[in-house]
Amino acid sequence: MNDNTGEKSRLTLLGLGAMGTALARAWLAAGHPLTVWNRTSSRAEPFAAEGAAVAGTAAEAVAASDLVVVCLLDDVSVGEALADADLRGKDLVDLTTGTPAQARARAEWAEKRGARFLDGGIMAVPPTIGTPGSGGYVFYSGSRALFEARHSALAIPAGTRYVGEDPGFAALHDVALLSAMTGMFAGVSHAFALIRDKDIAPKDFAPLVVDWLTAMAPYAYGVADHLESGDYTKGVVSNLAMMVEGNSTLLRTAGEQGVSAELLTPFMALMERRLADGHGDEGTTGVIDLLTR
Repeated sequence: MNDNTGEKSRLTLLGLGAMGTALARAWLAAGHPLTVWNRTSSRAEPFAAEGAAVAGTAAEAVAASDLVVVCLLDDVSVGEALADADLRGKDLVDLTTGTPAQARARAEWAEKRGARFLDGGIMAVPPTIGTPGSGGYVFYSGSRALFEARHSALAIPAGTRYVGEDPGFAALHDVALLSAMTGMFAGVSHAFALIRDKDIAPKDFAPLVVDWLTAMAPYAYGVADHLESGDYTKGVVSNLAMMVEGNSTLLRTAGEQGVSAELLTPFMALMERRLADGHGDEGTTGVIDLLTR
């Protein structure tokens, strides 16, 4: 079970939603023999004209290849699709979005059924799949032997980043980065709410937001350094006491502009708790301790 010999390995793909469709076309374009299956069969039919074999059932699709990639709606869908499939001797790669605990449970489930297992977290959107230089990549975790044996095929749709033998690590990396993104979305939303209808053109304001957030992004390196060293005061320029004081201005401005501060106040409340515990000379890293206790 090794596709790193220069030959185009045969593979099966279960799931032809937007992401699955992009994955299928990337593998077909690269010359990989591909068998596809989708619960709604009409979504699979066009791929026959593009050179793919279309299976009538998920079990038939699994039987067609030693490398099986799953990209379905959720973990429940994965279990349902593979319920009748013979996984003995298969390499199962699950690119379905899920939690770390779900990935670990699915790995145990797959191994009991005779398959090697690899979980994946896709850090890309469908238009970037199969596009060299797009910056998209996939986190993989689980069987290192599987990852190394199948790397050439897995690297076709997007870049690859193996993050460990723990099957849950790909999902954990995926969700952690998406959580950071969600926080950024909250801040950007609040910023645009403040300037909305105030004779400030959003298209003129947007580059300022991008430049500012880009300049602030290295904050993550400081947080990592604090967590590694245990010294939360290291390199701090604006300390927690100063920042909490400054929060009052942010809140007053929101009130003046008629904007709810509900996207900001949860984080501000944590900052105030950390300050009340006597950590005014730190940066904001101590908030993490409050979240993880």
